[in-house]
Amino acid sequence: MRLRVTPRARRSGVVGLVADANGDVCLKVSVSAAPEDGRANDAVLALLAKEWRLPRRALSLKAGCADRRKTVSVAGDPDELMPVLRAWLGSLDQVSRRG
Repeated sequence: MRLRVTPRARRSGVVGLVADANGDVCLKVSVSAAPEDGRANDAVLALLAKEWRLPRRALSLKAGCADRRKTVSVAGDPDELMPVLRAWLGSLDQVSRRG
């Protein structure tokens, strides 16, 4: 899953889907944690685990440790995970095309 993260936000949460400059769609996430000593990265993974109702150990950061653009890997059976993630994405209130 590709993300665009905003650290030091007023509150943590999933903002929605956004398109980047290349037109690729990613999930926009805000966390209140500062981007120091991996705190924002840990907050992102904890937030997504809670949103997706997965154990925190199922998520890992694969790229973008020091960047706003990140790639998160989700461990598990794809046949079980994909319906859950698709339903969650469908439940997002707002789809934004601004990044």
